[in-house]
Amino acid sequence: MFGKKNFENKKILIYGLGISGKSCFKYLSKKNIITIFDDNKSLKNSQNQNLFLNIKKINDYKFDYIVLSPGIDLKKCKLNKYLIKNKQKIITEIDIFYLNFPKNIKITITGTNGKSTTCQILYNIFKSNKIDVRLVGNIGKSPLLEKKIKNKTIFIIEASSYQIAYSKFFKTDYAAILNLSPDHLERHGNINQYANAKLKLIYEQDRNKLAYIEKKNTIINKHIVKKKIRSKLYKLNYNKEPFFKKNIKNLYLLDKNNLNNIHFAYSICKKFKISDKKIFNSLNKFKGLKFRNQIIYKKNNLLIINDSKSTTFSSTVGLLYSYSNIFWIVGGKYKKGDKLNLKRKYPKNIKAYIIGTNRKFFTNQLKHKIESRYFGSLNKAILIIKKEIKNDFSKKTILFSPSAASFDQFKNFEERGRYFNKLVKKIFRG
Repeated sequence: MFGKKNFENKKILIYGLGISGKSCFKYLSKKNIITIFDDNKSLKNSQNQNLFLNIKKINDYKFDYIVLSPGIDLKKCKLNKYLIKNKQKIITEIDIFYLNFPKNIKITITGTNGKSTTCQILYNIFKSNKIDVRLVGNIGKSPLLEKKIKNKTIFIIEASSYQIAYSKFFKTDYAAILNLSPDHLERHGNINQYANAKLKLIYEQDRNKLAYIEKKNTIINKHIVKKKIRSKLYKLNYNKEPFFKKNIKNLYLLDKNNLNNIHFAYSICKKFKISDKKIFNSLNKFKGLKFRNQIIYKKNNLLIINDSKSTTFSSTVGLLYSYSNIFWIVGGKYKKGDKLNLKRKYPKNIKAYIIGTNRKFFTNQLKHKIESRYFGSLNKAILIIKKEIKNDFSKKTILFSPSAASFDQFKNFEERGRYFNKLVKKIFRG
């Protein structure tokens, strides 16, 4: 039986010195012999120089475990051949966490879109009901750095496809696959590999554990039928939307995307016997997360939404059907395999303003579906929109939902989101 003793007096290689790698180092270094490595040579500073792997003598090292950070691409990293040769030794941060805290209830949320919001909603509801809960993973801090953990402590974990794909031991009590659409294909290779990485959460569950999936998601359904599922599987659809709309007064949560997120959170909460009253009280107080369908301006029939976190069309589509008279700012570094899939009944009154360096891709995706023009920069797009709405007194929405990564013009979606907020403040409030 694996447990804490398995991480004592071991020779361990930690590959990748991002947030995950540093957390693993801090947790494991007291009782183990640690060697570290990162493809970025600049990280080899005076503090860790003596611990850094000598790549020329790599075959002389005999490791018990290789802890691989999520950011490391097995196919493209510098230690590619060595890792493939020693693949059976590869584990992840969530493996270490699981083996050290096997008895704690774990609720793990994944999917292409909505992970962070759903985790935060769940955490807020649990917290407001005085449940000992921790928010960890992509949205929170490393689970290995949490303090004062008791047997009754519940962990809500936001898990990426990278974390799940490389894991060897991790199992979760509750698994939620919110949705699946093409994403990270440059890393996984194809949609099948990506889907299997996500669904591994369910495939690895023990009997009597609980799993939740989106009922109408074609990618999930295509893959789930091919596997023998031991856990109890719940397929969620949209039949709860009228019920949620009746009880939720929070404008932020009433779009298609968030209604789906709420359904998952609500279903899990009911298993913990949390009352509807307490659930909706928490939901109506929820202020949302930065750059995720964030309402940053509301005045004179004008709504401005910052959804900079959107990196795929699938994360935006729900918003296109949730608002009216939309001035949609879209564009950036598109993701391999991404497509704009709309219903036959296209959303009405939408104009698209394309920005970024990939003009041709976005023009082709919007062609025959949504009227679009190219402006290049975010600043130009907003200035033009302001001119066009100057004498328009109807209800309208400026939606900044790029449906693309930010790396063509910005460091990350946060920088992109902050820049958009700055422009709105200058142009509409200045």
